[in-house]
Amino acid sequence: MELKVSTRSHAGHALVAIAGEIDLYTAPRLQQEFTKLLQDGPKRVVIDMSLVEFCDSTGMNVLLSALKRVKEQGGQLDVAAPRPAVRKILQVTGLDSVFTVHDEVPGEFLISEGS
Repeated sequence: MELKVSTRSHAGHALVAIAGEIDLYTAPRLQQEFTKLLQDGPKRVVIDMSLVEFCDSTGMNVLLSALKRVKEQGGQLDVAAPRPAVRKILQVTGLDSVFTVHDEVPGEFLISEGS
């Protein structure tokens, strides 16, 4: 399955919307997107996982790497709207206590396309 990643940045905040499956084959693409995004040093990154159907340990490692990098830059990285299967992986691995997990994308990240 293909992985789709789109990023919107606004006033030091970035929303990364991911769709598809994050696994051994698609994780490098996600890693590239984070590397590009984090060069600008956003203060807060929210990862919208509402359309992620599956995420394996490789994908979780990419998210952890991004979290570490954002924290090193003095920022914050949150995970938003994980589907039940992804939320279960976060819980089983204990990563739900490492990441701030929101049930939905925080309102300030719902930037209208016209703004």
